[in-house]
Amino acid sequence: MAADSRSDRYSDSKSMSSLFSTRNTMPFKSYWILAFLLFSGSRCFADDDHEMEEFLKREYSLSKPYQGVGSSSSSHWDLMGDAMVTADQVRLTPDMQSRQGAVWSRMPCHLNDWEMQVHFKIHGKGKKNLNGDGLAIWYTKERMQKGPVFGNRDNFTGLGVFVDTYPNEEKHIEAQKKRYTPRTQRIFPFVLAMVGNGSIAYDHERDGRPTELGGCNAMVRNLKHDTFLFIRYIRRRLTVMIDIDGQHEWRDCLDLPGVRLPQGYYFGATAVTGDLSDNHDIISLKLYQLTVLRSKKEEAEEEEEITIPSVDNLDLLRLGEVEEGMSGIAIFFTVLFCMLGFIFLIVIGLVVYSHWNESRRKRFY
Repeated sequence: MAADSRSDRYSDSKSMSSLFSTRNTMPFKSYWILAFLLFSGSRCFADDDHEMEEFLKREYSLSKPYQGVGSSSSSHWDLMGDAMVTADQVRLTPDMQSRQGAVWSRMPCHLNDWEMQVHFKIHGKGKKNLNGDGLAIWYTKERMQKGPVFGNRDNFTGLGVFVDTYPNEEKHIEAQKKRYTPRTQRIFPFVLAMVGNGSIAYDHERDGRPTELGGCNAMVRNLKHDTFLFIRYIRRRLTVMIDIDGQHEWRDCLDLPGVRLPQGYYFGATAVTGDLSDNHDIISLKLYQLTVLRSKKEEAEEEEEITIPSVDNLDLLRLGEVEEGMSGIAIFFTVLFCMLGFIFLIVIGLVVYSHWNESRRKRFY
């Protein structure tokens, strides 16, 4: 966990200072080892061989004691719908049917590179697959607009990262008494990301599959330990990770280059319940500004202002998902027809060859 790593680096620095205090008894060779360790440690927090520093931006962050959230004009955050502030969390929805709530930043974010760490909790009385619907973290042009996408409007403009707790597509297929192939079946809850340009709709019946950029399963409900979501946007690369096992370790969920997000959008968190319900709680939203050393080539490439959210090579990404999502039956018949076609060509070739060979023989008589 990033927060823990920062404390670890602080404790490491204290240890280093104690080593320097014993310099009278330290051999000369140890100084070189120590210098090497210090140099390596100074570069340990990097991204793709680029040195990087992070700074907490409190004006874009939400944490305890939530003073004035949703009520005071001095607060940087607004509440909407059924969201309410308690001493321990901002509860977006209670464990009740047909509720939706949100918390939105009042200030647009004008950072090039940033990292959002979300401390959240989803819990309720419902058993597995008898709970819903999930929560979302947003970086969008619009704010404070209710809608069907985890409590936010559809056809949004910007980035949405969803923690989806209910398998709508699977239940829909079961209702039609169709077979759901193991190759395409997902384990819920599922974390996925989507970039919208204002005209792309979220497909609720298919759990957002047609427009997703990628994702991972995340068993986040009713856990006794803390659960975290990590969203990083740096040099037009989107990375999503999760820490849900209580081990203080990030697990990869999504890593995609070529994501173009404009500046000046708003951060927010929303949640919704339907016939099924859960408590959806936000404990903290911490935004860090990332500073990265760029080459002149990278600076030149990023000088162009981004006005509409987009993803490079999105058609190739969709094609890869379609190919990956082929069912076992479809693959079987594809291979079968290919083999039959190949055998048919061989038979035709043998027939033609036999006729040619026989006519050639007749010419000698």
